[in-house]
Amino acid sequence: MIRAASALLAAILIGAPAAQADPAGEANLKRQLKAFTDAEGGPPGVIATLRRDDSTKVFTAGVGDTRTRRRPRAGDHMRIASVAKAFSGAVALELVKRGQITLDDTIASRRPDLPAAWGAVTVRQMLGHTSGLSDYTRSKGFAKQFEKTPGAFVSPTRIIDWVRADGLEFPPGTKYEYSNTDNIVVGLLVEEATGGSYDAALQSLVFGPLGLTQTSLPAGFRMPAPYVHGYDVQPPAAPQDLSTVISQSLLWAAGGMVTTASEVNTFIRGYAGGPRLFNDAVRAQQLDFIPGGRSQPPGPGKNSAGLALFRYETRCGTVFGHTGNLPGYTQFAATSPDGASSVVVSVNEQLSPDIEGKERVFAALRRVYELAVCSALVR
Repeated sequence: MIRAASALLAAILIGAPAAQADPAGEANLKRQLKAFTDAEGGPPGVIATLRRDDSTKVFTAGVGDTRTRRRPRAGDHMRIASVAKAFSGAVALELVKRGQITLDDTIASRRPDLPAAWGAVTVRQMLGHTSGLSDYTRSKGFAKQFEKTPGAFVSPTRIIDWVRADGLEFPPGTKYEYSNTDNIVVGLLVEEATGGSYDAALQSLVFGPLGLTQTSLPAGFRMPAPYVHGYDVQPPAAPQDLSTVISQSLLWAAGGMVTTASEVNTFIRGYAGGPRLFNDAVRAQQLDFIPGGRSQPPGPGKNSAGLALFRYETRCGTVFGHTGNLPGYTQFAATSPDGASSVVVSVNEQLSPDIEGKERVFAALRRVYELAVCSALVR
């Protein structure tokens, strides 16, 4: 059911007044970034990239490489973790616009080779994380792979095998629960609908139209140069470099992408800030938000979930975007509803309220997110 999405879209397209300037402004953001990296257990580095219309400002603290002491830069590559789910959403929604799939298509109708128990789950439910599919990253198969051979290639069908025998966690559409398996299956449905690879669909439907030349979905563990190094930070030990430990194939359509802060800004504007990739009718369904649907890890302010997109209601205004984390990296990308302002905050350590000992550091990061949003929304 679409919850008054057409009315919501109309209000967004009319536009909202720009937020008033944050009293502390950019100077406060700079101070907080430095305090964040200087704090005990804080990450080696952080970069906040703000874009307002055609103007870009970059704020950094700490380092992107503990060996060379070089600061992170907006053109450095990085793993974007679950922000990649917004890319899979972009591909799926563009195919909906073209009539190649519908949001109400079921797994059984598009991929009968997948488990019969999953058959009634729809594309809409997977994009909105209301499918009930078991999260493969909590499976024994994933844990064994991650522990023994994290850098080895894993196919999407092998990922499915780890949860193939699992039934649904709950009846589809009855509750919200974030699952990485949702986007793996979406990737497989994209391949069925296009008759080609998921990589090729990304290139033709997203990378090409938005002019993304530094964004990729690698199958291995290497990173393109230059890149922000990702670390595990456990004081008093020196940070451990995890940049090239994990094969991106372990995450594929759920989080396997590599790109730059600059290109994430371009993408999030085109994806969540207006119908540059698909039309208003599809966007109205994308913006059908579920109260209480929270990104993983949580974004700033009050979170609610749309289709491969989250709404973050902050003290300075509302933005649409996505978060993500994996070993070595934590990401936040968001845009104003009209696409005029965007922000990307990238940290080279995995942070989450669910990681023991990192609760306070993550709480500080959420404050950084909100400060960055406030600075981005000032016009």
